[in-house]
Amino acid sequence: MTIQLGTYGIWRRTADTTPDLAREVESLGFGSLWAGGSPPGDLAAIEELIAATSAITVATGIVNMWRDDAATVAESYHRIQSRYPNRFLLGVGVSHPESIAQYDSPYQTMDRYLDALSDEGVPKDHVILAALGPRALRLSAAKSAGTHPYFTTPRHTRMARELLGENVLLAPEQTVVVDTDLDRARTLAGAFASRYLSLVNYCNSLRREGWEESDLKNGGSDRLLAEVVLVGDPETVAAGIRGHIEAGADNVNIQVLGADPVAGYRSLAKELL
Repeated sequence: MTIQLGTYGIWRRTADTTPDLAREVESLGFGSLWAGGSPPGDLAAIEELIAATSAITVATGIVNMWRDDAATVAESYHRIQSRYPNRFLLGVGVSHPESIAQYDSPYQTMDRYLDALSDEGVPKDHVILAALGPRALRLSAAKSAGTHPYFTTPRHTRMARELLGENVLLAPEQTVVVDTDLDRARTLAGAFASRYLSLVNYCNSLRREGWEESDLKNGGSDRLLAEVVLVGDPETVAAGIRGHIEAGADNVNIQVLGADPVAGYRSLAKELL
């Protein structure tokens, strides 16, 4: 693969990611910065982050297929690639039926969109697909560099690696709260998780991981929350993040919750890098 992500990256909503933050993440030694929250298809915000840094890879996590057509996104990709070769990974996905009015035939939509990107000259190994279930995972291996799962645990990473085999990029997101006040950390983790436990795609994914219905109700069981959002001191959180690598991930992109995420990045960099 011509694009290098490093073993660990940072995931953050595009709207909350400034050039200064991008430079900080790069200076700490993280290999990639994943810009989430469905950035617009012109990718101007992504190009700004790449321009502000010197070597770090910036990836989208993800461009929403329903909001921006493949031709527009491909044009943006080519603009960035021509100016900053091999520093941008295009992450795409179909989002969720709860948030997209026209949501229909997600597998066919992903399949057609990946074909359209290819027809527009976007190389397969410069695209990554947000995928959770077996069919989407197989599609990610067939028509992109691999997959970027969100809101999963190392159980999913292990299952995905077994299904995908080797030489397919597997880059899960992992949410964390770096805080020694465990009550405060768990409250924040619970508030975060409750939103995603209201979305059917994530609940179905967790069921495939082996979680029981009781784990998915009332904002999530304690044992589920302990895995989907890692909490604790930097050493404890770093150990949990490494669980994805041990399960077969190539890159783990870390989403730090809390009032001072940069402090979390710094403490985790000392443990992981």
